[in-house]
Amino acid sequence: MVLTPRKLAGVLEKAARHYPALVVTGPRRAGKTTLFRRTFPRAEYILLEDPDIQARVRSDPRAFLEGLRPPVIFDEIQNVPELFDYVRTLIDAKPRRMGQWLFTGSQEAPLMQGITESMAGRAAILQLLPFSLSETPKVSLLYGGFPEVLARPKARALWFSSYLQTYLERDVRAIANVRDLVTFRRFLSLLASRHGQVLNKTDLAAPLGVSVPTIGEWLHILEMTGQVIVVPPYFENFGKRLIKSSKVYWADSGMACYLLGITSQSELERSPFLGALFEGFVAAEILKSQVNRGERKELYFFRDQQGLEVDFLIPRPNAGLWPVEAKASKTVRPAMAAPLVSLQKALGDRAKRLILVHRKSDASVSTTAIAPGVEALDVEQLVADLVGR
Repeated sequence: MVLTPRKLAGVLEKAARHYPALVVTGPRRAGKTTLFRRTFPRAEYILLEDPDIQARVRSDPRAFLEGLRPPVIFDEIQNVPELFDYVRTLIDAKPRRMGQWLFTGSQEAPLMQGITESMAGRAAILQLLPFSLSETPKVSLLYGGFPEVLARPKARALWFSSYLQTYLERDVRAIANVRDLVTFRRFLSLLASRHGQVLNKTDLAAPLGVSVPTIGEWLHILEMTGQVIVVPPYFENFGKRLIKSSKVYWADSGMACYLLGITSQSELERSPFLGALFEGFVAAEILKSQVNRGERKELYFFRDQQGLEVDFLIPRPNAGLWPVEAKASKTVRPAMAAPLVSLQKALGDRAKRLILVHRKSDASVSTTAIAPGVEALDVEQLVADLVGR
C-alpha cells in the first residue's frame, strides 16, 4: 500500500530538532499514528488505549518509563494524561535531547490542559486534520478527507457508521456524562441540517427536548474532539452593528453528507444542502492549510444586521485580510461578487485580495477578475495559493 505523504511531516521533523517532546492532536482516524510512525520509524510505539498498558502506567509510572528507550511514540495520551508529569522530569534531567517523546491525542481540550500544566516550553504542539486537497486529489465533498474512506470509498457508509459508534462509545462517554446516547445521535444529524448556519442553541434544543446548556456542552464536545468547526464573526469598528454569534460546520464534508443521508454524487448535486456543504468544505481546506504549516487556526466570517454577509475572512501573515465568498456553482457571475465589493468599502486597504471560490469545472476557466478587484478561483486554485505552491 502506497502511503500519501502528509504536509505536516516536514513541520514535525523540524520541530523534533528543537523540542524534547512533540504533541499531535486531531480527530480520531485522521492519520496521527501513521504520520508519527512513518516520520520516526525507529521510535518505540506504545498504544495507551490498551487496558494492560494503562494499568502498568498507573501502578508504577516511573518503572514503566525507565523500561523504554526513547524516542517513544505514546498513542492516545488522553487516556493517561498523568504521564506528562513523569515525562517532564525526564526531559528536565536531559534537556538537550530533542525529539525523544512523541504524543498523539484525540481530545484536544483536556490534552491541552495537561500540556499547559506539565509540558510548557518543552513540547511543540501541532494538529493533524484529515487529508487536504493539497495532499491528495481524492478529497471531495462526498467522501471528505479521512484516510480510510479515501482508501476504500465503496465502504464509505459502513466506515462512517462505525466511526460514529466508536466516537459515541469512547470519546463522548470519556469527556462527559452523556446518558442519552440516542438523543445525542439525533443531535448529530440535526446539527448536520444546520451546517453552515449561524449557531442558534435554542433552535437545536427545542426539537430534541433538551436544555440550551446541554446543547452548549454537546457542541463543546464536538469541537474539542475535532468533529465540528466553529467560525467566529470578525469584529471591527465598522460603524455598524454586527452579528455576534458564530457559524458551525461539520469539519469533514463526508461525515456531513453521511449524516444528511446523501449517498451518491447525483444526490449531492440535487441536494438543497450543496451550497452549505461546499462552504464548509472551503472552511475546512482553509484551516487545513494553516495547521499543515504549523500555524494556529484563524478564520472568521462577516455579517452585519443590514444583511451584508461574506463567508470567510482569512488573516494572512504580513498580507492583510483575504475576504472569501464560496459558491457551489461551477459558473461564476459578476453578481456573486457583490458582497465582496461592498465589504471592501468598509475594510479599505486591509482587504488585500477579494476571492470568489467556486467548484471546479471540467472546462478550463480563467482566473481573471469578475468584478473590480475580485478574483474567481476554483477550490483547488484557492488551496494552492493558501499553501504557497
